[in-house]
Amino acid sequence: MRIINTFELAVHGLKSKPSRTFLTLLGVAIGVAAVVIIASLGAGTQTLITDEISGLGADLVAVQPGGEPTSMADMANVLYSDSLTQDDIDAILKKKNVPHAVDATPFVLVPGNVTYYNESYVPQIYGTEVEVLSDMFDVYVEEGEFFGEGEIKEKAAVAVIGYKVNQELFGQVSGLGKRISINGKKFRVIGIYPKTGQKMFTDIDTLVIIPYTTAQTYLTGEDHFNEIWVRIDDSANARRTEQDIELTLRELHNLEENEDNDFVIRTPESIMEQVNTILLSLTIFLTAVVAVALVVGGIGIMNMMLVSVTERTREIGLRKAIGATDTDVLSQFLIEAMLLTFMGGAFGIVSGALISYGAGLLVLHFSSLNWTFQLPVAVSVGALVFSVVIGLVFGLYPARKASKKSPMEALRYE
Repeated sequence: MRIINTFELAVHGLKSKPSRTFLTLLGVAIGVAAVVIIASLGAGTQTLITDEISGLGADLVAVQPGGEPTSMADMANVLYSDSLTQDDIDAILKKKNVPHAVDATPFVLVPGNVTYYNESYVPQIYGTEVEVLSDMFDVYVEEGEFFGEGEIKEKAAVAVIGYKVNQELFGQVSGLGKRISINGKKFRVIGIYPKTGQKMFTDIDTLVIIPYTTAQTYLTGEDHFNEIWVRIDDSANARRTEQDIELTLRELHNLEENEDNDFVIRTPESIMEQVNTILLSLTIFLTAVVAVALVVGGIGIMNMMLVSVTERTREIGLRKAIGATDTDVLSQFLIEAMLLTFMGGAFGIVSGALISYGAGLLVLHFSSLNWTFQLPVAVSVGALVFSVVIGLVFGLYPARKASKKSPMEALRYE
């Protein structure tokens, strides 16, 4: 019965100053909401990336030039590294070297823009084998056709373009059969993709695909590749294939035993592990930073409780005069602090969930990403418990100060 009365007194104390109570719990609510938003967006991003990478297929192994990047400067060096050439593809496709490799597709990144008379656009330009790329993304031309092995061998000046590229250059008219200019070189449009949007982090609508031999000969002037995709016979052989490719390329590149690889091999599984590790580390870091806001909110609670203790000195004296013990007074003010942080935490969870859900709707509306709203229950409950602990820790000193007041001095307080 005494606990119920103490709780009722604590509620009455908070209701007596509604504006102050609201502003104080708002500080806690903002901190908890930030934690929930970060955790929710992090979980949604992790699911999105995992789904996108899974869409590549478990039977693919990607080989990239350069060593494992450790900084942004290394990323640039990797992008323009010349360690992968046609000789590497030929070696990979030899059954004695990589027995589980079915085919290998090179990629050449072509920086620049495309023009058609006075119209100009900056798309994503790749030199590759268009049929393999289309099978990978499960998207096929709506008009025209793909180029094949014949065009690749002949270094033909042909291109397959995305929906937006067609719109930017030709408006509502089909560009099929017309000649566009890529960095000054004329290409005939032989295929147009339908409106597709994002596929595995690639915007199909902004793509221009040309034969990789043509890209190397007329646009980049280089004989190396920016990436090679190796398709294997069975996803169960991915790890074995990764090892076979590494041994083959190290031998072909004449690398000594103590030298690092001048290439990087990635499987969908290894990419997901790396992405998940990065996202988890980032989420933990941001959550720790936001937790500081909760500590600041706790300081605000302690300040509010100290002011409240001073204002209610006569009330404390009267309670003690009619029989309330130090423990009763201590409990009352501790319950006030914890109740305050509990309400702030609950309000923060609801607010954070609504904001995260709204952000997810905006992502779905303004992009073609398959975003899924997620609310990590464990993180939400943890944030709520942490906020209550903050109330307990920072409310202890004011509550103890209130419990130690002398009833005679408190009743004389003006």
